[in-house]
Amino acid sequence: MPKAETSMKNHSIEFFDKIEATKSLLTLPHILLKLLEVCNKKPVKIDEISQIINKDASLSVRLMSMVNPVRYGQPNRVTSIDQTLLLLGPDITKNIAISAIVQQSFNKMENSYIPALKILWRHSLMCAVLAEMIARKVSYPSPDEAYLAGLFHDIGKLVLWVNYQNEYTEALQSTGSNPALLIDNEKRLGISHCETGAQIINSWLPKSFIADAVLYHHEPQHRIVDALPLVKILYVANILSSGIDRDSSDAFDITKEVLDLERSVLETIVPLSYRKVMKTAESLDINIENLNNFDESTCEKDAVKQKELVRAATNISQIQGALQNLFECHDDDSMLKVVRQGLQILFGLKSVLFFLYNQEKDALQGIAGNGAGHDSLIKEIVIPVQGKSCLLTKALAEKTALDSFGHIKGVNLSIIDSQIIRLSGKEGTLCIPMLSQENCVGVIVIGIDEAQSNILFKDLNFINMFANQVAVVVVTENERKSKAKLIQSEHLTASSAVADKVAHEVSNSLSIMKNYLKILGLKLAKDNPAQEEIMIINEEIDRINLIINELSNLLEPKARQKELVDINTLISDLIKITHESLLVQSGVVAEFSLESSIPSIMTDKNGLKQVFINLIKNAVEAMPNGGPIEINTRLIANSQNTGFNKEADKGDQEFVEIIINDSGSGIPEEMKSNLFEAFVSSKGDGHSGLGLSIAYSIVKGLKGTISCESDEATGTTFKILLPIK
Repeated sequence: MPKAETSMKNHSIEFFDKIEATKSLLTLPHILLKLLEVCNKKPVKIDEISQIINKDASLSVRLMSMVNPVRYGQPNRVTSIDQTLLLLGPDITKNIAISAIVQQSFNKMENSYIPALKILWRHSLMCAVLAEMIARKVSYPSPDEAYLAGLFHDIGKLVLWVNYQNEYTEALQSTGSNPALLIDNEKRLGISHCETGAQIINSWLPKSFIADAVLYHHEPQHRIVDALPLVKILYVANILSSGIDRDSSDAFDITKEVLDLERSVLETIVPLSYRKVMKTAESLDINIENLNNFDESTCEKDAVKQKELVRAATNISQIQGALQNLFECHDDDSMLKVVRQGLQILFGLKSVLFFLYNQEKDALQGIAGNGAGHDSLIKEIVIPVQGKSCLLTKALAEKTALDSFGHIKGVNLSIIDSQIIRLSGKEGTLCIPMLSQENCVGVIVIGIDEAQSNILFKDLNFINMFANQVAVVVVTENERKSKAKLIQSEHLTASSAVADKVAHEVSNSLSIMKNYLKILGLKLAKDNPAQEEIMIINEEIDRINLIINELSNLLEPKARQKELVDINTLISDLIKITHESLLVQSGVVAEFSLESSIPSIMTDKNGLKQVFINLIKNAVEAMPNGGPIEINTRLIANSQNTGFNKEADKGDQEFVEIIINDSGSGIPEEMKSNLFEAFVSSKGDGHSGLGLSIAYSIVKGLKGTISCESDEATGTTFKILLPIK
């Protein structure tokens, strides 16, 4: 490599260490807004995105600089925007558009940058179109590569402009269309736009001659004659596109000498390329006529576009802020509340109804909690998706917003539409589909008045963006719940298998114990007092066996069997079997006050045994130094019901109340609020949360209630209320 070029390379590397190369490049606001509109469409169409990005050097550079051929499995160079979009996908493209909007809206450059940027944009696009046409005429094997070379040839100007706003703006204005003067001024900054552009392209596209073509596109003509084809193509394309506003004779002569293209060919392709550029500008709403003499109306329109860009950036920032709260929600009600608040804060929308897609019914289901005061009516609304007879289903099927006024697209309103409009309380509705990838999540129905519609439609892109982000959160949350259920099911299956094995082994041991008890009973006289204790122990073994069997049926729990139970007798029997093994050894004395008028009740005997044993055992453990346990029962009427069981507070219902009180030190305050939750323990006071959780579950299943009162002075009291009927 020549010494001069080696020095230039080292200098450019030092320069690039000090600047932002592609992060904040300028793009016309017209293009950014159009790109955002296309990216928000569902389904996203890659070809529409490509048609916008490949017309703008800044966006194309941002996109292509993200493609690492090795990482994306591409052994060869990537030389087209279409190929790049397929590799990166629409989501990354949308993020690039959003970041460009936000960054540029906060750029300190005045609106006066737009005319100069238009000149640069037109020239780059013209050069790209011409380079592609010329490449085809001279049979260059990669016309797409020639197009990119033309599009990127002045990218260095954008880099210098962003990093040296005042100095470079002055350089552009003072040198006009004289490239030699501009390069001289650029070198006072330390580097030319040719060197800058080449360095950028070479950093992410090393296996291409595009960087060389960009580097040499302002070289003297005699050096270009012997260069490789792409360098020649870009060189003449740049000269031809620079002469569109003046006589092109000199440019035609240069092209003839460099590429041996006849004047007749050039007189065809130059006007054609110009028409293509003008058509592109028109499709993007960019006025590029008379760029050297802007009229006032054009400047005003450009200023409006810049204001729209700033407004878009503001909306995007606010949407992201609103969505942060949404990710913290884990149920439909809280999600809808956040969405409603977001729509009101961002867009001033107060009348909002939600319809979520029900996959089982293949229908849109009205959701309660819409906040419109018509929850009972909205829940009744189920709209089959296949019918496509109303705005909601049409919006979902066509994946686009629709309004009842027909401003977006002509519509014929159905009776359902009229009913939903009445529910909204407005003159009409705007239906926004909630879409995540190909998933149809639901429809947001916004009540609007016609006078409001024109203003609202200006924000339609951002309302769509918000709705689609909501859809992503809903789908993510549904997937989380599905996975949680799957994991729970897998855990239950594994636990059930273990329980089956344990149940088998324990049942064998219990059978042996029952056989020994039977032998012991035969050895004793029939009137021996121990016969009653043997009978109670047998019943407890049967109860243990039942519990073990229920444990082995975790996946299909069976309904508890009910029988007539004398509560007082049940408690007395339990005290007998726990007296020696539990009470006496702990120095605890059981004191009774059992009301004799309590009738037998139809209930789950084994379940109540489990409840009472847990509570008695907990009470004993709460008194390590011994003391009394009071166990009382009483019959209470409905008027005496303390209100624990609201469902039972009807008619002439009577209740059995069981009170178990210990004289321990009480339960700590921090444990009381979640005492009946599984695995909550009060650390040493004896009241184990697992036992209480089981007791709570059993009592609740019997349509009863269980409550607790506890303090240091009086100990802990558990009250159980069971309905007699």
